[in-house]
Amino acid sequence: MDELLGRKTPHSAPAEQAVVGSMLIDPRCVPEVLERLRGDEFYIKLNRDLYETMYAMFSYGQTIDPVTVLDQMKVRGVYQEGCESILAEIMRVTPTAANVLEYAAIVRDQALMRRLAETADEINGMVYEGSGEAESMLEAAERKIYALRQGRNVGGLLPISSVVQNVFDNLSEAAASGSRIPGLSTGLPDLDQRILGLNKSDLILVAARPGMGKTSIALNFALHVALAQKKTVAIFSLEMSREQLVTRLLSRASLVPLQNLLTGQLTEQQWQSVTEAAQTISGTDIRIDDNPTLTVADMNAQCRRVPDLGLVVIDYLQLLQSAGSGHSWSNESRTQAVSDISRMMKIMAKELNVPVVCASQLSRANESRSDKRPMLSDLRESGAIEQDADVVIGLYREGYYNKESENPNLAEAIVLKNRKGSTGTVELAWLPEYTSFASAERRRDDE
Repeated sequence: MDELLGRKTPHSAPAEQAVVGSMLIDPRCVPEVLERLRGDEFYIKLNRDLYETMYAMFSYGQTIDPVTVLDQMKVRGVYQEGCESILAEIMRVTPTAANVLEYAAIVRDQALMRRLAETADEINGMVYEGSGEAESMLEAAERKIYALRQGRNVGGLLPISSVVQNVFDNLSEAAASGSRIPGLSTGLPDLDQRILGLNKSDLILVAARPGMGKTSIALNFALHVALAQKKTVAIFSLEMSREQLVTRLLSRASLVPLQNLLTGQLTEQQWQSVTEAAQTISGTDIRIDDNPTLTVADMNAQCRRVPDLGLVVIDYLQLLQSAGSGHSWSNESRTQAVSDISRMMKIMAKELNVPVVCASQLSRANESRSDKRPMLSDLRESGAIEQDADVVIGLYREGYYNKESENPNLAEAIVLKNRKGSTGTVELAWLPEYTSFASAERRRDDE
């Protein structure tokens, strides 16, 4: 089509040849190039085949030189007649491997222009076909542009070889980090070991009855990710105001009882602790939106504009549902509405490629049982939420129901669903004075 219209598809044959030539001349530059380029960013098929062959060889620890590369091209079924002479010519015209990163930048820039042109054509087609309302088209267009900015494609069949390379990249990243868990830490080591941390593209549901601490544990996660792991955290609070949330965070960070912060009855030492905590929290990149009428689409649109986003926290699901509907629940199926919301949250987690933690209320079903520990079936309109969530954590405190309990501040994080491992119970310590949680071991050590 471009040729018919007299348009030249953006690409740079010399830059592509210079990249693969540099990798053949000096294999020491291979790791740096692999960090910056993907195989599908090469426009000319032979250059793409050469690059992907060397990518695979490097991933599997094989020696890279003209002879071994040609042999592997035969193994991979991408060898063409005359490859030897083409390889020799590429190496001859490549001036030096010293400038390989500049060549790689040109290849990447041209690839981005090609994808931008394709996306513009898709958006044009969508508009002129009249498929849907303007608002939904705008949402689809934003999603496509965001994917370009993140260096990803929206949908499309991907060869398994590319997926294998992605898995190897993730393995290398995990090995280099030295962490025992692949995801972000929650700040609660026992819970981390059970769910393997907060992982990219996961929807993590924290479910509990009112007053059990679901907001508190979600804020625990947010504060730890922002403080200890220096990630940007987006918090959407449909119940509490920004000031209420930050007061809770200050109480947790300063270890000054929340009641004292609310009443202003602080000792000199407590004032100092709160001031230091305020400075620490101000140095993090936590962003809070307390608009009670937010929809998932609103949150997704805001998050797309946040650089280096690490975690999204939503408090809480049931309020989001009613906010997302323009009319009363009697006019439509509540179950269908919850199904749509939970699906959209999972799509948001995948699209943003960050963990999304969402608090959710349990139904009253557990109140009528002798064992009041939460079950998956206690989730309100639970079918869809169970299906979409990767991890479901139910909170339970015996002291909430039994004031005479032997250990009223013992809490249980019951992992009811876990796509990455086993389910089971993790003991935590409830710190009522700070409306926060800590690991059970730490509480015992403090005592």
